[in-house]
Amino acid sequence: MTFLERVFDYSEKILNGEIRAGKKHIWAVKRFIRDYEECQLDDSLFYFDEETLDDFYWFAHEFKHVEGVLAGQPIELVDFQLFLAANILCFKKKKNDARKIRKVYIQLGRKNAKSQFLAIISGFITFFGDEKQRVFIAGWTRDQSSEVYEAVLSGIKTSELLEGKWNQAYGKINIYKNESVIIPLSKEARKTGDGKNPSVGIVDEYHAHETSEIYDVLASGMVARKEPLMFVITTAGFNLSLPCFKEYEYVSKLLDPDMPQENDEYFAIVCELDKDEEGNLLDDIKDESNWIKANPIVATYEEGLTSIRSELKVALEQPEKMRSFMTKNMNVWLDSKPNGYMNMAKWKTAIIKSKDVLPYPVFLGLDLSSTTDLTSIGKVFQLPERKFIVQQHSFMPEDKLSERINTDNVRFDLWRDQGYLTTTPGSVVDYSYVEHHILDMRDQGYNIIEIDFDKWNATHLVQILENHGFTMVEIPQFLRHLSAATKELRSGAYRKEVNHFGDPLLHWALSNAVTKQDAQENIMLDKDKSIERIDPAAAIINAFSRAMAGEQTQDLSAHFLNNWRM
Repeated sequence: MTFLERVFDYSEKILNGEIRAGKKHIWAVKRFIRDYEECQLDDSLFYFDEETLDDFYWFAHEFKHVEGVLAGQPIELVDFQLFLAANILCFKKKKNDARKIRKVYIQLGRKNAKSQFLAIISGFITFFGDEKQRVFIAGWTRDQSSEVYEAVLSGIKTSELLEGKWNQAYGKINIYKNESVIIPLSKEARKTGDGKNPSVGIVDEYHAHETSEIYDVLASGMVARKEPLMFVITTAGFNLSLPCFKEYEYVSKLLDPDMPQENDEYFAIVCELDKDEEGNLLDDIKDESNWIKANPIVATYEEGLTSIRSELKVALEQPEKMRSFMTKNMNVWLDSKPNGYMNMAKWKTAIIKSKDVLPYPVFLGLDLSSTTDLTSIGKVFQLPERKFIVQQHSFMPEDKLSERINTDNVRFDLWRDQGYLTTTPGSVVDYSYVEHHILDMRDQGYNIIEIDFDKWNATHLVQILENHGFTMVEIPQFLRHLSAATKELRSGAYRKEVNHFGDPLLHWALSNAVTKQDAQENIMLDKDKSIERIDPAAAIINAFSRAMAGEQTQDLSAHFLNNWRM
């Protein structure tokens, strides 16, 4: 059986269920078959280079296992790895023989030979390439960057074929034939500026990257390359506000045949347990037959299964270990940081399209924070049948915008342009902009019931708003006072009785929020322990604490009810 025949045999077993796989894995297989069939057509812009697949297998065979029971034996690529190689390396452009694929996203459970596979890819491209190749391996920390680099180094040291064709000096591998180099990078080492003109960029364990800084540096440096290759390889994580989850969401849509996203130059595969549309897990983690969905290599041999059994046993006995088991072994994204307030996957299910909120009474909440920081107005619209729509609008000093973008690593400038944020002149928030925003709402016909405020920094603005005729209500910032609103806002969103319009600034704030709790299980947002800003969320809770307790102030007609469509 040829190596390509092995790839098709593997694909057929995935599609007929002989090998269990998650839906996104199945979508990737269908995409491969479609792409292969299309490139057989005379008018196709691409062709499939089967010889490259053969070369890759035999190059990998030059590497030897360096530890474990297989130490000293040549690496034999499994069918799953051949499938990856066929997709990444073998589709080529007829016009110049360059690889079609320029970006790669691979998400697998841990211990599924990710580093080994990338080491082979790095060596294959650098040793086989005619032009000078520059491979950069980027983790968030030195240790993460070193893992793939050390796998490359260990592999080529064991190859008799490559003996005398390379050296290592000053922390990088140099290939004599074409002066190619393989270099580890990390933000910790402040070496991202060294990543110039890469041909291959490998971002390892992207879920641990707090920003897209390293990815962006590498990707932007590839524009002059004929066939660049940008890799993201990761397990799942538990912070949905980080850039890896955004990439995961994009490739999930890219793989989904029912979604409009198209990108022929991007190969993605996600091996995970399946969830329903609400984000609830469909697969039983105790059913060992499901484990292969996230572990296409580890779950195919007894030692691997034994390892997963052991880790599951620990997670079941020690619940604090379950988050790690789910993200690392089952490869399932979670939003479960310690004391995290909101499940952001469930928050997203509460998005609605209609924006006709003018007919409904609204409670405004103020969180003025400090004059150099983010100041927010929370808006809670009160609907019939104890349903609510929440919005926010925030303010930031213009002179602090660039600094906040750099320190918070989020696009405040984009949110400003989208209308979720107003920048005020100077280096401190001009509270007159807050005043005029509220007055503009009243002039537009909004029925503002009251303005609910945290008294911190609010004395002067409260007096001004009272003079404008607004009812001002101080909201004590105590656990026992805010607990009910904090809990009900969350549970209401989960029940889809608290809705919103997908405001990304509010999403970010909620994803940052953590809670504190007393002995009576009262909770409130903990500003001291929330690493990033949570002011929009705090402002909404101030307003919600009053809106949820208030009586409906208007008899809303059926016309208004019909205008609010879930």
